[in-house]
Amino acid sequence: MIIVIKNQSPEKQVNNLISWIESQGLRVHVSQGEYNTVIGLIGDTTRIDAELVSGLEIVENVTKISEPFKKANRKFHPEDTVIEAGGVKIGGGNFCVIAGPCSVESEDQILEIATSVKKSGALMLRGGAYKPRTSPYDFQGLKAEGIDLLMHAKNLTGMPIVTEIININHLPLFENVDIIQVGARNMQNFELLKELGRINKPILLKRGLANTMKELLMSAEYIMAGGNEQIILCERGIRTFETFTRNTLDLSAVPLLKDLTHLPVVVDPSHSTGISKLVEPMSLSAVACGADGLMIEVHNNPARALCDGAQSITLEQFKKLNGKVNKIISALKD
Repeated sequence: MIIVIKNQSPEKQVNNLISWIESQGLRVHVSQGEYNTVIGLIGDTTRIDAELVSGLEIVENVTKISEPFKKANRKFHPEDTVIEAGGVKIGGGNFCVIAGPCSVESEDQILEIATSVKKSGALMLRGGAYKPRTSPYDFQGLKAEGIDLLMHAKNLTGMPIVTEIININHLPLFENVDIIQVGARNMQNFELLKELGRINKPILLKRGLANTMKELLMSAEYIMAGGNEQIILCERGIRTFETFTRNTLDLSAVPLLKDLTHLPVVVDPSHSTGISKLVEPMSLSAVACGADGLMIEVHNNPARALCDGAQSITLEQFKKLNGKVNKIISALKD
């Protein structure tokens, strides 16, 4: 249930209403907008008389919410949420390109890529230190050393870093990481999500391989229910019967999620297709359909990459792509 408060209502009356709601055993989520205040009720709202509340002088209207996700719901929070990490903003009209290799392989590799993608316009650096791989024989990442190398690249370029966590026991190593990524395989690792809800750090939550948008939002709700409301959603393709691509990029998810939730939505065109030549057209399509950002795999030598070289674009290709991305962003503003 949400209660919309009339503009310029006396603060004392609003606080009295909130106190009364909390006395009924409910939690309250307050969203202060430019023109009105929205009070979201979380819990068993059957004990609240909607007609009684709607009759109050300060109340504009009362609406019951049927969706199971509450805090992530745009009805609770009509205005776009803007996530800020390391001085860079995502959401609310702030477009962000996150670029870097699938895996951190060496100091020379990550520093060369970081320096180049920043020069080409990337605002954040991505790179895997811990890599969940389908085969136990594949490269699993440099682990703690990989995070140290990412921090070195951050200190050199000033770019905030994004890297994936696969085990909650590793959390102390992520203290200086700007955005913690939860990968597709861990989207419904609920114990991990609950722990991430207890920290004060942005989380980039990827959609699972075969998960619905509702399930993605419910996973976001797990984190937000713990108190951490700094969530970025990522569409990275879902598994279908198609075999020509690694996954099927569901671009319809972008405008639908933007309608359902106030959280920023970014698109990963690399994992979704698995084919480097498809990264550019899918990136441009993602921008055109309203994404708040892109997460792109870039490598200085894709042919020799230790992980996912087939879907990584070169430094020069990224430079050209980012130029086209900026043109579409400008066109959409006109």
